[in-house]
Amino acid sequence: MRALASGLGSAPVIVLVRPQMGENIGAAARAMLNFGLEHMRLVAPRDGWPNPAAVAMASGAGPVLEHAGLFSDLPGALADCDYVFATTARVRGLVKPVYTPEAAMAEARALIGAGKRVAVLFGPERAGLENEDVARANAIITIPVNPAFYSLNLAQGVLLLAYEWMRQTTETLARVENLTGTDFASGLEVEKLGDHLEEKLEASGFFFPEQKAPMMKLNLRNMLTRWGLTRAEVQTLHGILRRLVRGR
Repeated sequence: MRALASGLGSAPVIVLVRPQMGENIGAAARAMLNFGLEHMRLVAPRDGWPNPAAVAMASGAGPVLEHAGLFSDLPGALADCDYVFATTARVRGLVKPVYTPEAAMAEARALIGAGKRVAVLFGPERAGLENEDVARANAIITIPVNPAFYSLNLAQGVLLLAYEWMRQTTETLARVENLTGTDFASGLEVEKLGDHLEEKLEASGFFFPEQKAPMMKLNLRNMLTRWGLTRAEVQTLHGILRRLVRGR
């Protein structure tokens, strides 16, 4: 039996309660390490511990398994935890706050920031956590899934929570443009392209009826600046306009 570890205050502890297959424990460890979680506790794993199948499936996440705490019962695994979330698809009639993964990890971040130790419980693969397990939690996490098929693999559930943890605790941009070496067109170059485009469209009778022409031209200019054109793109568009006129 491994004693309670120290120095675990920087991230939630993932507690697998009575996990059944070593492969799922290994896959859960891999999911954890992908998203920066390293502290796993195992409560009465069915096939004993250590488990070679778990190590094989962990695929590089062996350190998570090597330092995993092993406990015979859930109270022992939670003895040093201040706040516990239980993951379950069913509230089971127990009166507890119910969180989405996003809200739960936001709460976990706040609690850990205040010096509290937070644990997240995951039940055995076949039926999930029992009422006796959930009763020892402060709150419930329910992952929004298809109500007609809400069965998640153990590692999938761990991965979803671990992803939410990392998403909220790292500064990752939602969208990144590959701008290395990009030579953007200057404001003057975009302005001249707008003049060229207006000239050709005017000659073709595009701005009709006349009373709508000012707004049409405004929308055209807005479109050109919104695109964030490069100098090469501006020159290409000039060439297209010249070619279209010659081709008539």
